[in-house]
Amino acid sequence: MIEIIPAIDLIDGKCVRLSQGDYAQKIIYNENPLEVAKMFADAGIRRLHLVDLDGAKAHHIVNHKVLEKITSSTGLIVDFGGGLKSDDDLRIAFECGASMVTGGSIAVKNPDVFSSWITKFGGDKIILGADVKDEKIAVGGWLETTELELLPFVKNYIRQGISKIICTDISKDGMLQGPALELYKKMLQAQPGMFLIASGGVSSIKDVEQLEEASVPAVIIGKAIYEGKIKLNELSRFL
Repeated sequence: MIEIIPAIDLIDGKCVRLSQGDYAQKIIYNENPLEVAKMFADAGIRRLHLVDLDGAKAHHIVNHKVLEKITSSTGLIVDFGGGLKSDDDLRIAFECGASMVTGGSIAVKNPDVFSSWITKFGGDKIILGADVKDEKIAVGGWLETTELELLPFVKNYIRQGISKIICTDISKDGMLQGPALELYKKMLQAQPGMFLIASGGVSSIKDVEQLEEASVPAVIIGKAIYEGKIKLNELSRFL
């Protein structure tokens, strides 16, 4: 059964969504992220993907108070990402109740630090964020594409103990045009044991079903929920 993970992206403490990572294409969906998190918990959802977009821009944790409110007021298992660059950022995130943290740009730009986190906290607490464009890794809130190839990049960190990977195809994210199904199939074929979390483009229950058929272990859903393309009660059979 595929695991359903709704996303809450934060700017100025508010629940927003971007299209293709573009801060100029911002829609505010709710002024109160805790309200949204409680709605997910009430629907029987257990996991939440919480992204600090302010932190991603500032290069350090910003919205940790929102994280703390959500973890102390709901039973949701929260993975937190966005701008985590130092051991201090991780300490704050874990102290504020994050069960896991996601590192993306840091895994590219400062691999020694990211590797030290895997050693220190364990591969089950650290999620690798692999944002891709044309199968090349992108960083900095997707503002910059690198020459790093996706599959060797992921393989390197799996070798170091990473077990969970969130892979977002930037071209799909926030566009409601379907997920990067073929890319995910390719990744699972290359690394059969990986806990791959699909992210970006999910627009309907059919997309979720297709990901499940492809044996993708988990999926992050954002805009499709906020825009009513997927109703929370439709997700109940996956919970």
